[in-house]
Amino acid sequence: MLTLRIEHKVTDFAAWKKVFDADPLHRKASGVLGYRVQRPVNDEHFVVIDLDFNERDTAETFVERLQVLWSSPAAAPALGGTPRTRILDTVEAADL
Repeated sequence: MLTLRIEHKVTDFAAWKKVFDADPLHRKASGVLGYRVQRPVNDEHFVVIDLDFNERDTAETFVERLQVLWSSPAAAPALGGTPRTRILDTVEAADL
């Protein structure tokens, strides 16, 4: 499994979450298998999103679509700065 990790600042988490929940890029139809939204315990103006994919090219295409979305202030009103993305390959995982 591959994970697209997105990290960025937000100016207003509630406003950002409303757009995220509206799902403008149709995550499931775009190949996202699941996701996690996380925030550092000491920074309410920062989010980390993990989106899981089966295939690298699907994740890369999603990144391209995100970049288009992020370029529009109307579509990403609470974005604070330039998001950072990485596609991660799970090497090992365990539940303890």
